Amino acid sequence: MTDLPIPPLHLGQTSALPASPEAAVLDYVPNPRPGKPYLVRFTAPEFTSLCPVTGQPDFAHLVIDYAPAATIVESKSLKLFLGAFRNHAAFHEDCTVGIGERLFAEMAPVWLRIGGYWYPRGGIPIDVFWQSGEPPAGLWLPAQDVPGYRGRG
Repeated sequence: MTDLPIPPLHLGQTSALPASPEAAVLDYVPNPRPGKPYLVRFTAPEFTSLCPVTGQPDFAHLVIDYAPAATIVESKSLKLFLGAFRNHAAFHEDCTVGIGERLFAEMAPVWLRIGGYWYPRGGIPIDVFWQSGEPPAGLWLPAQDVPGYRGRG
């Protein structure tokens, strides 16, 4: 990522929820610890989107882990991006993998993974996992620790 908006578009500003994930603008800021291997985790336990067939809401617990390179994603812009999915109709797989791919493409971290722990639809929970490749050697990689559906509250 070479063109960083200075200052970020959302940080310290009043920002409306984007109309769609595609319309959402993610802000990236310089990594304050470049060259240091560390992991950043975002957890969104109340993520929502819409079923593309029925239009009914779907709910998930998302866990996004990444090892930054030159930039980090600004958390308010990420919150707005994820919130834009609440009126977005897509299958669980498309939402989960699409979020991971967009963050990886725009931010260009060393490594990224996302776990989408979806609540049941039709009585079957669907969990979706994506990662950009092998994690870097020596990176502390804690478990995502989201229990199987019966353990979710």
